[in-house]
Amino acid sequence: MKVSPRRFFRGNILVTAVIVLLAQFVAFADSAETKERTVTKLAEGVYEIRHPDAPDTFPQGDTLVVIGEKTVLVVDSCLLPSSTRQDIEQIRKWTDKPVTYLVNTHWHFDHTLGNATYQAAFPAIQIIAQKETQKVIADFNPGAVTRYPERAQRFQKVLDSGKNPDGKPLTDGERKDYERSLAGLAPVVAEFKTATQVAPNVSFDRELNIDLGGRLVQIRFLGRGNTAGDTIIYLPKEKILMVADIYTPGAPAQATPPAAALNLYENIKGYKLDVQTIAGLHGRSGTWAEFLQFVQKPN
Repeated sequence: MKVSPRRFFRGNILVTAVIVLLAQFVAFADSAETKERTVTKLAEGVYEIRHPDAPDTFPQGDTLVVIGEKTVLVVDSCLLPSSTRQDIEQIRKWTDKPVTYLVNTHWHFDHTLGNATYQAAFPAIQIIAQKETQKVIADFNPGAVTRYPERAQRFQKVLDSGKNPDGKPLTDGERKDYERSLAGLAPVVAEFKTATQVAPNVSFDRELNIDLGGRLVQIRFLGRGNTAGDTIIYLPKEKILMVADIYTPGAPAQATPPAAALNLYENIKGYKLDVQTIAGLHGRSGTWAEFLQFVQKPN
């Protein structure tokens, strides 16, 4: 398997997180390369924002915006504060209603580092997460952000040795990937110097319903998925489901979907949700049939 700079860094986060969480973690896939910001209208007042990768090639999570008659709910806040500010500017063009709720689907900081930017723009905002996710964001993420500049030393070591972390010689393509990541690291580190990881101030255990005014949002924890506290968001009227990092169409191929992903799929199915559109947090949205094919794809 190709070990890209993106996967290398996130893999090191996983090792540290396993220690912090006493081995309560499951491996996850990163997104395919994303070069442009795109906005997809999933339904009236429901938008999916896909962000370009950071300059050092680190993937940024997608954001879902749900506008009700009274207020707005946002799902995941992205990585770079500059991208989050751009999202907020876009939301203000769509509506003059405030963003009252921000849901963090899981702890990976490419989905949570923008929390502080939303809090600054909407001081009354409630940042929501499943209780395990809330804990990891508070305990682990600040240190991970502080350690981020260490990518430079790790990547330079790989380039100097000519070998991937798995000991295999670098291909020409892999060498170019590492060189590109190093070249783009400085502007990311510059943003991180003033970025603060704000932890969710509202937690739930199994489920939480929010009425935005004429639009119900169901927030659920249906068991371990990509992390110990994966959260799904369901819009029953629109039949739209967001499933965190489990659905990543276009991502690098995996030999076999993780058992946790299959387990979460079974739990979603068992919950008898009527789904027409499913959105992950890396990649395009799709249909339920496409999600089923994705989860059950063969080796």
